[in-house]
Amino acid sequence: MSITEKVAYLKGLAEGMELNAEKKEGKLLLAVIDVLEDVALELADIQDAQEELGDGLDAVSDDLEDVEDLLYGEDGEDEEYELDDLGEDEDCYATTCPTCEETIYFDESVLEDGQVVCPNCGEKLEFDLESLEEGEEDDGEE
Repeated sequence: MSITEKVAYLKGLAEGMELNAEKKEGKLLLAVIDVLEDVALELADIQDAQEELGDGLDAVSDDLEDVEDLLYGEDGEDEEYELDDLGEDEDCYATTCPTCEETIYFDESVLEDGQVVCPNCGEKLEFDLESLEEGEEDDGEE
């Protein structure tokens, strides 16, 4: 029997007892039953919301598991992923953040901007493309 059903039973008992709402004791008991009814309804609403949140959390967990499988493979090992597996045709670049030492992946548009913000720690990393171009010219002359 649920709490709502128990409160309805108490309300029925009170009506069956023909409590006198004019007396102090009758007023008190009827007020307590009304409060219990309100609490029972609120509790039922909270339980419904909790069940809905649980269902949503399960869906997010399933989606996260799919992303983990895509990034780390089905067996759960930490392996590098290929951008071709993700359907990307652009070149991918990687660097290691000097602050948190995590690997950061980015595409050519970020490289052209000359800077990237580390998604792990927020450190701003800047790139000097001129030194790269000069290095390529020197390699071509040898």
